[in-house]
Amino acid sequence: MRTYEMKDSQILSAFQPPLTDLDKDRTPGAQTSPLVFDACHVGVVLRAVLFVELVVAVGTLFVSANPADWLSTMALVTGGALAATLAWLLAACSLKKLLARISPTRQYLAGALLGALAACYGAGLLGMANLIDPVPWFASACAGALLACVLVVALILRAKGRTPATTAARLADLQARIRPHFLFNTLNSAIALVRAEPAKAEALLEDLSDLFRHALADQAESTRLGEEILLARRYLAIEQVRFGGRLQIEWAIDPAADGARLPPLLLQPLVENAVRHGVEPSESGALLKVSTQRRGNRVVLKVTNTVPAGPGEVGQGLALDNVRNGLGLMHDVQASFQCALTDGVYQVRLEFPAEEGA
Repeated sequence: MRTYEMKDSQILSAFQPPLTDLDKDRTPGAQTSPLVFDACHVGVVLRAVLFVELVVAVGTLFVSANPADWLSTMALVTGGALAATLAWLLAACSLKKLLARISPTRQYLAGALLGALAACYGAGLLGMANLIDPVPWFASACAGALLACVLVVALILRAKGRTPATTAARLADLQARIRPHFLFNTLNSAIALVRAEPAKAEALLEDLSDLFRHALADQAESTRLGEEILLARRYLAIEQVRFGGRLQIEWAIDPAADGARLPPLLLQPLVENAVRHGVEPSESGALLKVSTQRRGNRVVLKVTNTVPAGPGEVGQGLALDNVRNGLGLMHDVQASFQCALTDGVYQVRLEFPAEEGA
């Protein structure tokens, strides 16, 4: 049995900047209508500010005689528009729970009203600084209401688009979990152990039962990293029986990271890929390492495996795409997904917030 060593320095040098920049909009599963005012996320704030700045940049072109005039006018309008945008986002976030209790129609009206009030606030600041005189209260209110409506519609579309994306990812994960050859190989291993090592066969079937029970259960919107680690341990315990010494497993788990929230069934496809492409195609086997580490308010999760026989069968990357999309849908720009193959070592690296909220 060969012993393999893996160094993170080999992998980290190959990583590119994070590519994940997907939208996220949490909506309670029990609600009949989406919450359109979930502005309490970094991605929403960044996109709202960029959108308003783009509108300001284009709008000031109509009243500017030359580039210098355009820059000065845009800077002036930005002072009020940025304050108004942040005020709208702050109000939307603060009133999130209250707005979730009212009907969608009233949510739309509340969004427009908050937009009008926020725009008047921004215009008032410019007036107090004697930058504009007189203050265009009515025009500002109308513009603020219009931009707020556009932002509300964008949030609604993202909330509606999130459901089929999440459903598709979970279906793909479920299909990966119940692949016929995995079930066939596991049952064959159990049959081989029944007479020689009945206790080991019983433990194998218990792990298989727990794995399928978890995969077939109705999944919540999120789960804790510690629960994902436990599920991955069950899966690898099954594969350990099948591959024996060919599968070497190392765990480097930081208990401080166990409370971080993740989409359900996120880690198991990563370890399954590592087994499929690292261990299966190699007669000598491979080393698989799963590590977690909490760094301040961030958590780093890494799944690393040697590929002594090369990457093996070329897949379509669906499992990795599902993990990337699921992580992005939940944590938006606060999460990163990276993967690289360097010098016979393949690593998937996930980084996400360490918050332990439900």
